[in-house]
Amino acid sequence: MDTALTKLTGVRHPVVQTGMGWVAGPRLVSAVANAGGLGILASATMTFDELRAAIDEVRERTDQPFGVNLRADAVDAADRVRLLIETRVKVASFALAPSQALIETLKDAGVVVIPSVGAVRHAEKVAARGADAVVVQGGEGGGHTGQVATTILLPSVVDAVDIPVIAAGGFYDGRGLAAALAYGAAGVAMGTRFLLTEESTVPRAVKEAYLTRGLSDTVVTTAVDGVPHRVLRTELVSGLEKANRATGLARAVRNANRFRRMTGLSWRSVVREGLTMRRTRKLTWSQLVMAANTPMLLREGLVKGNTDAGVLASGQVVGALTDLPTCAELITRIVTEAEDVIARLPR
Repeated sequence: MDTALTKLTGVRHPVVQTGMGWVAGPRLVSAVANAGGLGILASATMTFDELRAAIDEVRERTDQPFGVNLRADAVDAADRVRLLIETRVKVASFALAPSQALIETLKDAGVVVIPSVGAVRHAEKVAARGADAVVVQGGEGGGHTGQVATTILLPSVVDAVDIPVIAAGGFYDGRGLAAALAYGAAGVAMGTRFLLTEESTVPRAVKEAYLTRGLSDTVVTTAVDGVPHRVLRTELVSGLEKANRATGLARAVRNANRFRRMTGLSWRSVVREGLTMRRTRKLTWSQLVMAANTPMLLREGLVKGNTDAGVLASGQVVGALTDLPTCAELITRIVTEAEDVIARLPR
């Protein structure tokens, strides 16, 4: 199934595994790559040295193209960009709009640049800066998300930019891929569906907890880090929403210190990065402090398996998922079903 995405990145199938923090590590990324999709390493929760080791491990597991997700506002973003260039990573993805200078540096070295966006104006901005393609996520998607449904946002972005558009938010099977292609997308990107695969390193008990959820069992909350975040509805999330402002900020400060020690950052680096985040994301001071909650609360659930004390990011598709296939089984099934759906459409 050749599309603008497969031609741009060199993968066999127009299916992307998103760079989920604490989830998208070498094992999952290489499994996706070997199955013909585009696997993307999540580097925001890695130190620089951990990222280098992760890239090396993916190289040992596969000879297929893969990508790395970067934070454009990270204090060492330039160093990480150089690492991708040195290690010949095929794709650089971004959760926030990278600067034109970063895009030009990557493109001059032959790295494909694919930012993720949640609004038409953001897609237009990164396209004007020279991005090679864009992932557009509708409100159905997990993690940080917007309010506009994919069915409205996707065609609007396709009409607004002249670069390949990859659809995210609400995709999990071949019917969704066929629909995305009909809308004009070059492929689909999925997070929750790949989180629930055999190669995902999320503890088995946590995966089983996801599989018991229904279509209405996610909630978009600002209680985790101050901005809209789609997660599974749990007692912890309900508690965060009921907590008073002072309690929430105190918890965020403690988590900021835990994350700082884990990543080896100095307080000076943390403050500098925070000021950059405040400027680029237009966060209030309280939102900035609360942003420290996200990596630690996600780690508690997705790495340690503590569903009572952790936050579990999830797209609405969780209620439609019932199995834990291998990445190869999943991608083959999606592409085969999409081809069958397209073939059965009336001419």
